[in-house]
Amino acid sequence: MSQDLKKMYRTVMEDHFPEKMTITFGDQTLTYRKRTWKIPDEKTGELIEKGLRYGENPGQEAALYELVGGNLVLGDCKFIEPGKGLTSAITEEDMLQAGKHPGKINLTDVDNGLNILKFLQTKPAAVILKHNNPCGAACASSLAKAYDRANMADRIAAFGGCVVFNRPVDKETAELISENYLEVVTAPDYEEGTLDILKKRKNLRVIRIDRMDKLQEYCHYRFVDFKSLIDGGLIVQQSPLNKILKKEDFQLAETTYEGKVYKIKREPTEEEYNDLLFGWFIEQGVTSNSVIYVKDEVTVGIGTGEQDRVGVAEIAVFKAYQKYADALCFRKYGIPYKDLELEIEKGKKDKALKEEIDEETRKAKGGLIGSSMVSDAFFPFRDGVDVGIRQGITAVVQPGGSLRDWEVIEACNEANVTMVFTGQRAFKH
Repeated sequence: MSQDLKKMYRTVMEDHFPEKMTITFGDQTLTYRKRTWKIPDEKTGELIEKGLRYGENPGQEAALYELVGGNLVLGDCKFIEPGKGLTSAITEEDMLQAGKHPGKINLTDVDNGLNILKFLQTKPAAVILKHNNPCGAACASSLAKAYDRANMADRIAAFGGCVVFNRPVDKETAELISENYLEVVTAPDYEEGTLDILKKRKNLRVIRIDRMDKLQEYCHYRFVDFKSLIDGGLIVQQSPLNKILKKEDFQLAETTYEGKVYKIKREPTEEEYNDLLFGWFIEQGVTSNSVIYVKDEVTVGIGTGEQDRVGVAEIAVFKAYQKYADALCFRKYGIPYKDLELEIEKGKKDKALKEEIDEETRKAKGGLIGSSMVSDAFFPFRDGVDVGIRQGITAVVQPGGSLRDWEVIEACNEANVTMVFTGQRAFKH
């Protein structure tokens, strides 16, 4: 049985999707071309031409299509034109090492990494993704530092993930990557000597995206977003546009309730503005309902996909503590925190080692002291923001628009926490 399961994951499925697909909107038509690649077979080395390995799970046929024709205009919205392919335009030449034949999840993770990085172009940045959500993201003075910070933000979740960079990979970064197990590495290019380092892991997919120098332009493009229903129906929507691109786009939190004006007392510092922007950019790629915490342009805790806002704020705090303790343990003893727990249970290590890490984590509040809290929708009650305030946050960014914005503003003012509104929600389902 176990061999059958392993074979299932290795199998590149046939797909019966057509070579060309057209979608008609009234009298306008979009034309798509199926993307396939000639990649050496994992066993025989013989070149085989196939599209996606499989869909979200083995047994699901899947196909990748690139927009090649049509210029859709609906109302005042002109959608993205052909010739701007990123993930959908990857060729054999761009697969510098194909590794295992790519599947749907690999490429949607790359796509969401690009969706985040399009806002992070001024500094070296790295985003590590799993299951179409960021595990860790960071900016830094060098690409190696950005990768190390993103990786240490959540080493556990990063295992087997996809990393996307906004700068060419250099040797220092490649060496750090080679120490970890990843499925996919994506960057605009790779400096001389880096591929030799990365290719030591034969199953690693190493991908180059040619148009990443134009990535910032994609902040302003809309695409047609399809959601299929179980009855075969479709919901179609415009993709969102993030209108917050610089600190001046934020609004200091203010509202009127029963004739009284409530205002946030303290404007963010420059450092807080940087984190609020960084956090809001990362939020564009996080599955809602979500709350995240960021500090010094690195993610500290990421809560995703929950049904209530206070609950997801608490989950993000829990994760921050867990990841902080794990990073401490790994730096001190070279093993994961969970391995240390197991070794203590077996009597192989002194429990004082864990107690020391736990105490340091409690004192630092999981790295949350001085962080910024980011929410993709308004806080319906003050209890959500209170979760962050208890952990020592100093700034909040949220859309605003709740009937109880006044009490959320009061909660922040009581704690000398600053808060800005975006005036737009960032749901991603």
